[in-house]
Amino acid sequence: MAFGILQIPKLYIPLSSRWVSGGETMDELEIGAITHYFSKIGVAVVKIEKALKVGDTIRIKGMHDDFTQKIESMQVEHKNVTEAKPGDEVGMKVAQEVHEHDKVYKAL
Repeated sequence: MAFGILQIPKLYIPLSSRWVSGGETMDELEIGAITHYFSKIGVAVVKIEKALKVGDTIRIKGMHDDFTQKIESMQVEHKNVTEAKPGDEVGMKVAQEVHEHDKVYKAL
């Protein structure tokens, strides 16, 4: 019985993820996660870990969801805001149904 050499490929860990949207490749940065979804009004609550502004393009990705959208408006404590900072819990209208623990990424 002959024994060969077991080759183990190198493990590469990306510093940022890459995703495709409309034929374009974009860099992304994880900026938070969904903590709640109000299905009747299509609003998600996102716990923000990195800064986010109205007009940014985000990607929401989870076990059942994967879509992109532009942030049209955000609210913190029922008040409209143009920026969210780490630690904020932001309410925003979403284009599709989302689930708790879905990750939210910002296009760079």
